[in-house]
Amino acid sequence: MSAADVVASVCLVAGSFLCLTAGLGLVRFPDVLNRMHAATKPQVLGVLLVMTGAVIRLTGQPIVWMLVLVGVFQLLTAPVSAHLVSRVAYRRRHVRRDLLLVDELGVPGPPPVTEADARADEPAEGPERTGG
Repeated sequence: MSAADVVASVCLVAGSFLCLTAGLGLVRFPDVLNRMHAATKPQVLGVLLVMTGAVIRLTGQPIVWMLVLVGVFQLLTAPVSAHLVSRVAYRRRHVRRDLLLVDELGVPGPPPVTEADARADEPAEGPERTGG
């Protein structure tokens, strides 16, 4: 077993462990903001470690470029999606304010209901869809 195989194995195991902890965090954490933390930080690092281990193991094969693209897109999309989900959760008042140490938006009490929020609360127009 070469040194490259050992490094690839360590990256794969560490990445798998981080992805597992991200999944457990999604199930166990109490509110949206904590779950967003668990869904992005360890998950992105875990996927990058798995991709790094695969690239080390598959050096010289054409699939390496696809793995690099997966890592780049993971770095670009995960933080943006987590930011947008947490922003919507804050606006829709799905955040436990007793767990916030600092409210950087500085809004005392619940945030004001905007026209977009009021429209989002209304039922959708059109025929009702049923399951059958």
